[in-house]
Amino acid sequence: MKYLSLIFFMSLLPQYAGKSLRGDGSHPRTFEDIKNEIAGYSDTAKAIIDLAVHGKAQNRSYERLAVFADTVGPRLSGSKNLDAAIQYMFSALQKDGLENVHLEPVKVPHWERGEEFAVMLEPRNHSIAILGLGSSVATPPEGITAEVMVVASFDELHRRAQEAKGKIVVYNQPFVTYGETVRYRSQGAVEAAKVGAVATLIRSIASFSIDSPHTGWQNYQSGVPQIPTACISVEDAEMMSRMALRGTKIVVYLKMGARTYPDSPSFNTVAEIVGNKYPEQIVLVSGHLDSWDVGQGAMDDGGGAFISWEALSLIKDLGLRPKRTLRMVLWTGEEQGGVGAEQYYQLHKENISNFDIVMESDEGTFKPSGLAFTGNAKARDIIKEIMALLLPINVTDVFDNADGTDINYWMRDGVPGASLRDDLSKYFWFHHSQGDTMTVQDPNQMNLCAAVWTVVSYVIADMEEMLPRREKRIFLLPSAFDFFLYQ
Repeated sequence: MKYLSLIFFMSLLPQYAGKSLRGDGSHPRTFEDIKNEIAGYSDTAKAIIDLAVHGKAQNRSYERLAVFADTVGPRLSGSKNLDAAIQYMFSALQKDGLENVHLEPVKVPHWERGEEFAVMLEPRNHSIAILGLGSSVATPPEGITAEVMVVASFDELHRRAQEAKGKIVVYNQPFVTYGETVRYRSQGAVEAAKVGAVATLIRSIASFSIDSPHTGWQNYQSGVPQIPTACISVEDAEMMSRMALRGTKIVVYLKMGARTYPDSPSFNTVAEIVGNKYPEQIVLVSGHLDSWDVGQGAMDDGGGAFISWEALSLIKDLGLRPKRTLRMVLWTGEEQGGVGAEQYYQLHKENISNFDIVMESDEGTFKPSGLAFTGNAKARDIIKEIMALLLPINVTDVFDNADGTDINYWMRDGVPGASLRDDLSKYFWFHHSQGDTMTVQDPNQMNLCAAVWTVVSYVIADMEEMLPRREKRIFLLPSAFDFFLYQ
């Protein structure tokens, strides 16, 4: 009887030869189908490349950025300059004819460095160039005069903890990679305060130096005294290290007038090209509009913001309208830990299933080599096929692990992510320093970056299906089978 029941049950199931049908009655697409679909965008990709690299839009992203950077200047979180930058972009995006241009409110940290300087008093008089670190407290009004203790690592600091009390700790850590070395900037004050130091001066996180300090954000820890902290040049850190190794006593005078104010109102800046078939589905391109208060913020992250704008402009200029909505977001408060992006995520995460991919350019817009991608194997294979469309400009590589403070929230929850990969050989020469100006930008390289950003975002937005995420698992209900097998 149980076998007859099973046969009867199986006879009720739909029978199809060849490919199985999906819920909408269509056959599932093979990877070959997807490859053919992507190959069909070859002419469109060439049109985008021609317009961006050789046509009327040649150098446009560079020229737009130059006017912006020269007009507004640096854009520190909470500053009037950042407010001016946001209003500038809001107006410019409207004039460009983009859709749904609007501002989304965010509260951002408001810190100002104030007057700051340092002088070595012993063994000789020497002016030390410094840049206070974001969120640092001030020195007392009279400043701090103290002997220096130089260390090359946290391990050395902890080994010599008994020597640190009452001293200014100078970190002379070697630059390995930014990701590995930046912990000295972000945690250096806390670790030194734990052993009784009164201030820290940290070797700039830079791969090359011409006696210029580099700034950045740092974090205090609850229950640990907050001490003033600043970065110094590579040259001054190495000089004091040499002196200390000779047994020379070093005394430094440090004065910093930093202040932290209540959080200030700011905005993420948004513009779109609305999709013509699946307008609720989003392909997001982005960069951050804020910067540090030194240089012009042209490289970090003016370039990333302006190639994201350029992507929408190029698509509009070609009369294209993808199936999905192509949305540009220019983040605020990135340099203070991505507060603008976190707020955006909190506001929009309920629609996370509609976000096809999140893209961020925040590591320069120099000569591009490809994209870094985070997603499953099937999605990665699709990205590889899309990148092949960029063979005319020889930018086809796909690397592992997209990186971006502002898109990590989405990638963590399974949304595919991509970040621009380019030549970083000189990026940390200028990063967070007075050297981050339009002089480091190259119009031809920005053209190439804009072409990459536009081709990839447009094709993903226009493909019939969203990028796959994780594999869906089919769970069988044992009770249903038990009924037929064991009756």
